[in-house]
Amino acid sequence: MTSMPLDNDKNLIPALRLRAGGAHTIAATATSARNTTAFNAATRVVSVYASGPVYLRFGDSTVTASTSDHFFPSGLYYDFAIGGGKVGQSTNLAVLRADTDCTVYISEKQ
Repeated sequence: MTSMPLDNDKNLIPALRLRAGGAHTIAATATSARNTTAFNAATRVVSVYASGPVYLRFGDSTVTASTSDHFFPSGLYYDFAIGGGKVGQSTNLAVLRADTDCTVYISEKQ
């Protein structure tokens, strides 16, 4: 379970720490690629940044991305919930370039 800080009105502040050892880099090319090390079992949120536009798909260690998957633009830093608990957890992220080769950076948060 992740605990988040509260503001003065008792509203959650969506602030998570970066998980030590939870940084991943994926080279997005014309062939689908995924992170080689699975996300930590306790990770519930990952942040993604791509230096170029990509298609992405979360799943298990066999996941692949295709042009029919979700488009993710370049230059955007975005948090994704990857499950956990009763929902099950995505352990990997697959990416496919949408235009030219680029790099996708992933940060696990706790």
